[in-house]
Formats: sequence, structure tokens, C-alpha cells
Amino acid sequence: MKFLVRKTPDNFIRTVNDEISSLLNRHFDSYFPNANYWEDSEKLSMPIEIADKGKEFDIRAELPGIKKEDLDIDIEENYLRINAKKFDETKEEDKNYKHSEFSYGEFSRTIQLSEEIDIDKTEAKLEHGVLKIVAPKMHKEKEQI
Repeated sequence: MKFLVRKTPDNFIRTVNDEISSLLNRHFDSYFPNANYWEDSEKLSMPIEIADKGKEFDIRAELPGIKKEDLDIDIEENYLRINAKKFDETKEEDKNYKHSEFSYGEFSRTIQLSEEIDIDKTEAKLEHGVLKIVAPKMHKEKEQI
């Protein structure tokens, strides 16, 4: 017997809307990285810059308040994934905030580059809240005819 899920019009529309929103965010993120399309967008963000220098990509990401040990960078072919965690370090019992815009939690960003990256030669450095990655392109030998 198959597992059946009853689809109501509300659930179907919400699911389609979520899929379209996700698709649009992924597509337009590279063209308009500073634009917020929906008010309920994530509080935690990671603005990035990508420069194609010919033989390598120079990538910078703003990560204020992130420590090296709370940062994870994965590279697979031409995909670069940056995962970060930001924690509230103060342990005060009597916090009586009137207003706070600080955000804490986990967030990630996946970047698809136009060419495959040489993982062994890639370098990353986190300094003053800016992650700098130099990712050399993979040199493929040209086929001789």
C-alpha cells in the first residue's frame, strides 16, 4: 500500500509558492545579491563578491562575528559551499533588551562557478570579518586530434 497524502488547495499553492520563491532566490541571487525580494527573508546573510581573474576566482564573503572554528568550506567540482555558525557569547541572566537586531544561528551559501576548481591549490583566509578565497581553475589538457 502506498503512503497517501491528501493535497488541499492551500497546501498545494503554498508548496508551489515555496518552490518558485526558492528557485527565484537561487537564480537572481548572483545578479542582485543585495536585493531582498520578500520581507520574511533570512536575517542571517552572507554578501559575496566573485571576481574571475582568468586563471583563478577571487571570492570574498562578509562574515562579521564569525570565528574560524565556526566556519566550514566545501568544494566539489565547480560548487563552493560556505557554512557558518554565529552564537551569542554573552551569558547574562538579566538581559532586558529594548531593541536588538543581532542574529544568531547557522547559515550557508552555495556558489556555482563557471569552471571546475583545483581543490588542492585553493586558499582561504578569514580576517576582520571578511572571508577571502583564492580558487585556481582546473587546467584541463586539450585533446589532440
